[in-house]
Amino acid sequence: MTVTFSAYSSKLQRVLADADWSAVEMLAQAMLTCWQAKRQIFLCGNGGSAGNAIHLANDFLYGIAKKSGAGMRATALAANPAVLTCLANDVGYDAIFSEQLAVHAQAGDILIALSGSGNSPNIVRAIEQAKAMGVTSCAVLGYSGGTCKNIADIAIHFPVDDMQIAEDMQLIVGHMLMQWLYAHRPQG
Repeated sequence: MTVTFSAYSSKLQRVLADADWSAVEMLAQAMLTCWQAKRQIFLCGNGGSAGNAIHLANDFLYGIAKKSGAGMRATALAANPAVLTCLANDVGYDAIFSEQLAVHAQAGDILIALSGSGNSPNIVRAIEQAKAMGVTSCAVLGYSGGTCKNIADIAIHFPVDDMQIAEDMQLIVGHMLMQWLYAHRPQG
């Protein structure tokens, strides 16, 4: 099968047209409450999803306020290679995010997990760790949604069997949240 640019564009348009945005609205409200309470947002993902998590942490830290010191406290758990390699070596790759949450997170914070499949052991463990600590867990998922669809407090699921479109949707959701939060940013 030959993949064409118009076929990719059409598939992405179908996913967007068929999406239920109610879970994104729930996450937006939770993030606004978190921001107003000066709580933290943690993001995690593997591969391209890790890159998306790092990108979105930047958007939430600065882009939602565009004013020094007024953004959201946002951390991408994949951003520190020394921590990742230490944890992967000492306790196992499946604990690279959950171990960081155990140290940094507190009840009232939010975890946003980005995963194509929703079945990566380190993503599943991160959500389980978040839930154990009273951290609201959200997962942005593709394919069937996997285990994460069933265990996340807020599951944003796009049932598409295409990793690139699943990763596109992670950034689209993140940018929707960024613009919504900017429009609702605390004044002062």
